[in-house]
Amino acid sequence: MGKTTLSDIVGPEYTKLGFFREVQEKMGELETYNAELERKKQEIQDILNGIMDLLAVVSPDYRIVYVNKVFHDYFDIPHPEGLFCYQVFRGGSEPCKVCPLRTALQTGKPDRASYIDHRPDRSLHFEVVASPMFDDKSHVRTVLVSKRDVTMEKEYQAKYYQAEKMATIGLLAAGVAHEINNPLAAISGFSEALKRRLPYLGTLLDKDTEQGILEDFTDYTTTILEECNRCRDIVGNLLSFSSQKTCKFNTIDLNSLVAGSLKILHHQIKLHPGITLHQDLCPEPVTIRGAQGELKQVLLNLVLNAMDAIESKGSITIRTSMDRPDRAALIVEDTGQGIPPETLDKLFIPFFTTKTKGHSIGIGLSICYNIIKMHGGEIHVCSEPGKGSAFRVMLPTGFSANNKDLDT
Repeated sequence: MGKTTLSDIVGPEYTKLGFFREVQEKMGELETYNAELERKKQEIQDILNGIMDLLAVVSPDYRIVYVNKVFHDYFDIPHPEGLFCYQVFRGGSEPCKVCPLRTALQTGKPDRASYIDHRPDRSLHFEVVASPMFDDKSHVRTVLVSKRDVTMEKEYQAKYYQAEKMATIGLLAAGVAHEINNPLAAISGFSEALKRRLPYLGTLLDKDTEQGILEDFTDYTTTILEECNRCRDIVGNLLSFSSQKTCKFNTIDLNSLVAGSLKILHHQIKLHPGITLHQDLCPEPVTIRGAQGELKQVLLNLVLNAMDAIESKGSITIRTSMDRPDRAALIVEDTGQGIPPETLDKLFIPFFTTKTKGHSIGIGLSICYNIIKMHGGEIHVCSEPGKGSAFRVMLPTGFSANNKDLDT
């Protein structure tokens, strides 16, 4: 006779019942455990989505495992998981030469880098930190990549440096201009005196043999006076860098300013028959507070630069609009040769020019920058080599909500 079992004593049905009860208890414990895991997972997800930086978890083979919500603010890729990071972030077909992720994988330590993401509408500056994440055997399992958008910080930093540079150059230019004015006034004065005495000199010379001397002297004095006037204009432009110059602000309609400026440019436009000038002006008056002569100088400089950028045939478009209720926009676009990326940051530096020697001394755009700054405005440049340029001038209207029609 065999050994008596529990099943023989209580019966097989009761044993099965106890087994199922134990299974149900285990299943209940697992459901509770899974619910807790899901809650913790959602909590971590909410924390990662609440971080303002773009986060991505990347595997050792450079494939994206996870991205937080911020990713979709910068990249129009619904499901980046499984794609290569260099394909998604940099549009490349192979790992980047300078890659903090690779360094983090090799060294097991965090690494950082920065790069510029050039896009059709603007360029974004990113600071990247790659931090390795380890498994229980201290091997790098994945890498957490954090990308911070520092575009605004870079732009404000560039504006600060530009303003500081312009202030320093303004003081220098004011001193140099005043020093030049003194000998320039003497040269101009003595030249005028010589010119007034030329008719008397003509009476002393022999009309048959010495008449050429009088003509030479007349040409010399005329040239000296013309060059003095040209130097005087250059000195006046240099003085615009200093804070000593004050301008009276009046109510100005940008549409009328464009029309008046184009009258001045009429002769220059006739000299370039291959260039077509278009006006895309706001149907309503674009009224601001500003110095008309100074703003006209800005527009003339921008249009003349656009003409120089067009080699033979092309078009220039002048636009005006209300960018928002308290800010107006004046835009000059051309279909010229464009500006190289390495030159864009130097455009408003005094005496920097890409034109051939004798055509410009490189202070036109610097003066524009200073005038716009004086008006509390901004100037932005968008350009691509071979596809033209667009200079966008943003000017505050200078009116409050209750005094727009008043002339203070």
